[in-house]
Amino acid sequence: MIAVSFVRVMLHLLQGLLTAALIFPWITTASRDHRIKRWSGALLDILHIKVDVQMHAGAASEQAALIVANHVSWLDIFVINAQNPCRFVAKADIRSWPALGWLSAQAGTIFIARGKQREVRRVYEGLVSSIEGGERIAFFPEGTTAAQGSVLPFHSNLFEAAIEARVPVQPYAVRYIDEQGKLHRAADFIGDMTFVDSMLLIMKTRRMTAQLIILSTIETSGAHRRELAQQTRTAIAQALGYAESSEQPN
Repeated sequence: MIAVSFVRVMLHLLQGLLTAALIFPWITTASRDHRIKRWSGALLDILHIKVDVQMHAGAASEQAALIVANHVSWLDIFVINAQNPCRFVAKADIRSWPALGWLSAQAGTIFIARGKQREVRRVYEGLVSSIEGGERIAFFPEGTTAAQGSVLPFHSNLFEAAIEARVPVQPYAVRYIDEQGKLHRAADFIGDMTFVDSMLLIMKTRRMTAQLIILSTIETSGAHRRELAQQTRTAIAQALGYAESSEQPN
């Protein structure tokens, strides 16, 4: 069964690569987003991952907002894209991943090198322009993936983009559960685990549910980026019933 799933994933990746290379350059942003949404949902179906979306009162629908989520796995991007296709801010090393890195770039992912202040500033300025231009932008402020059960401290730099663009922050809480409603450890993408290791582990797993909790928006008018980061982190941690870990992100 794992061999069949692996072949299906590879064929699906090939389809995505061909679509990005041959079709994306010629279609509108709306058409591209539709294809990304459909492709992401199909990938999750192949991996037998069901998505359960919960939307709180006060969550943004069509309203412009900066989407902020906790980070568990590479799966997070596709869970979110299957609901609301976004341009993601991601670590630069993802760009070097075989096939998926290139595909992410063609989908509009914004890559950032960690620890480089000039790079953060460049990305920040681009985010403001993109948000003001009506694009849906999302990022993971923990700066790395974290094992389910706690939320790492949030880096606050990119929250400034929402303040300057005068849009609210839209928190997304993400977790993966089993049939008993317990946290599914097969989703954790931490330590020395490679993308291939993670993919194979997920393929061995059946009936995983990805819960995507879309929380009420947080206004940014008059806010400081550090306070905004903490408020967003607290909202996500509370929605998940997690502790707010004091461990610093890598």
